[in-house]
Amino acid sequence: MTRTILDIHILQTVPPSNLNRDDTGAPKSATYGGVRRSRVSSQAWKRATRKAFDELLDTSELGVRTKKVAEELAGRVQVLDPSLTRAAALELAAETISTATGSKLSVPKRKSKDADADSEDLAGESGYLMFLSDRQFSALAALAVEGGKGGDVKALKDFLGVKANKSRVKQAVKTEHSVDIALFGRMVADSADLNVDAAVQVAHALSVHPVEVESDYYTAVDDRNTAAEPGAGMIGTVEFNSATLYRYAAVDVNRLQENLGSGGDDEKQPAEPTRVAVTAFLEGFITSLPTGKINTFGNQTLPSVVIVKVRSRRPISYVGAFERPVPMEKDGGFLHGACDRLATFVPELEGRYGLSGNDQGWVLRVGDETSALDGLGTEVNLTELLAAVGDTVAARLVPETTAAGRDGASSETGA
Repeated sequence: MTRTILDIHILQTVPPSNLNRDDTGAPKSATYGGVRRSRVSSQAWKRATRKAFDELLDTSELGVRTKKVAEELAGRVQVLDPSLTRAAALELAAETISTATGSKLSVPKRKSKDADADSEDLAGESGYLMFLSDRQFSALAALAVEGGKGGDVKALKDFLGVKANKSRVKQAVKTEHSVDIALFGRMVADSADLNVDAAVQVAHALSVHPVEVESDYYTAVDDRNTAAEPGAGMIGTVEFNSATLYRYAAVDVNRLQENLGSGGDDEKQPAEPTRVAVTAFLEGFITSLPTGKINTFGNQTLPSVVIVKVRSRRPISYVGAFERPVPMEKDGGFLHGACDRLATFVPELEGRYGLSGNDQGWVLRVGDETSALDGLGTEVNLTELLAAVGDTVAARLVPETTAAGRDGASSETGA
C-alpha cells in the first residue's frame, strides 16, 4: 500500500492577543534562530481543533476526555435501565470501568469533604484523564446492564470474572475509536495495551519574526460611584503580543485508517471514514483559534496562506525557511516577506531532496502579499481544498492486497 502523509503549512497574522499564556500570564514564547518568537503550544491548537469538531462531526463520532468516567457511564446505564438509582448505576459503572481499563476509581477529597456523611452516590474518578469514544461508552453501558441486572454489583463482578466476558469488556474499549482518539491518540496509564498511537503531529506555532511582549494597563469604573468618589474600582495589567505565525501539522493517513478500523481486526478498513476524519481535521485545524483572552482582544483572524502537500515517505516542515527571522517590510508587515521566503525555500528544498514533481499540492491564499506562492500547488478555495484532499486520500487508500497485486506500483525516491 502506498503510504499517505499530509503536510499542512499555514501562515496566519494575529493582532494584539494572548492566545496561549504561561504560568505568569504572559504570552508563551520560544527562542528560534537566536531570537525570541511568539509561540502557541501544540496542545492549545489541538484543543481548539477538537472543539471545532463539535460543529463538523456528529457527536457519535467524537470522544469524551474526562476523569469523571463513572458519571459519564452511569448516565448511559440509567438510560438503558431507568429503574436503577444513581447510586446503583455508579457502582455498576465503576466496576465496569475498572475491569475495562485497569484503573481504580476513588472519590476525590473535594467531593467527600463537601458531601453529606450519609451520601451514597458519590462518583469515583480516575486518577488521570481518560479518553473514550461515544460508542465505547455505549458498549460498556450495555455490558454493565447485561451483567448487573437490577443493579446487582455482585452479579456484575461474577459476570466480569468469566474470561469471555472480561475479554468483551476489554475489546469494547479497544475498538470503535472516535475520530478525535484516532487522530490525537490515547494513553491509558494502567493498561498500555489500550494505548492508541496518534496519527497527527502538531508543531508549536512560531512567529516568523522577533516579537516583544507589551503590557496593557486597564481600569474599571464602579457604576455606582458618585462625583465625590473619583478613581477606578479596580486596575490591572494584561500582557499581549502580535505576530505572523507559521503553523504546521502532519497527518499519517494510514495510521489514521488503522486507528479507525476495528482494533486492527477489520481487514477492509474502508476509506470513507478516513476521508471524513481527514477533511474534518483539515477544516478544523485551518479555521480554529485558541480562545485565550479572546473576549479581551477579539483577535478573530483566518489564515492568509494554507499549503497542503501529499507525501509518500515522511512529513516535512518548512519551518527552516524562518530560522533567519523575516525582516519587517519598509512600509511594515511580515506576511509578504514570509511568502517570498517560502517561495524560494520550498522549491530548493524539494529539488535538492528529489521531491519535485513527486507530490500533489494545493495552495489557498488571500491577498496580493501572498502571490509569490502561486507555483507551490494548485490554487483553491477552502471548499475545493477539502474536496480535493478528501478525494485524493480515498483514492490512495486502496486495499493492500490490490496494491500488492499491481505490477510496477509507483514509488518515489523523495519524501
